[in-house]
Amino acid sequence: MFETPAYAAAGGAAAGGAGGFFAGIFPLLLIFVIFYFLLIRPQARRMKQHREMIAAVKPRDTAVTGGGVVGKVTKVEDNEVELEIAQGVRIRVIKGMLSDVRPHGAKPAND
Repeated sequence: MFETPAYAAAGGAAAGGAGGFFAGIFPLLLIFVIFYFLLIRPQARRMKQHREMIAAVKPRDTAVTGGGVVGKVTKVEDNEVELEIAQGVRIRVIKGMLSDVRPHGAKPAND
C-alpha cells in the first residue's frame, strides 16, 4: 500500500573506458609525486649524508651518540668507535648509533 515502484535512472552515460580510468588514477599519481618530492627524496638525501658522515669519522673528532653522550673519538674500527667522555673514561659505541660528528678543526659557536 505504501510502497512505490523504484525505477532505474536512465540519465547520462557513466564515465567509462580509458578516460574514466585515467581520471580516477590521476589524483593518486599526483599524491604519490607530491609525497616523493616532499618526503621520500629529502629523507633519502639525509640518510645518504648521515652514512657518509659516519664513514668519515676519525680520531680526535667530537661525536654525539643517539642517547646524547658527547665525547672525543679515540679509536675507530670497522663497526665501532671508542669515545672518551671524561678524563680516562672511554666507552665503545656502534657507529650506526652516532647522530652527529664534528670534525676536529671545527670552531665552537660563540665560545
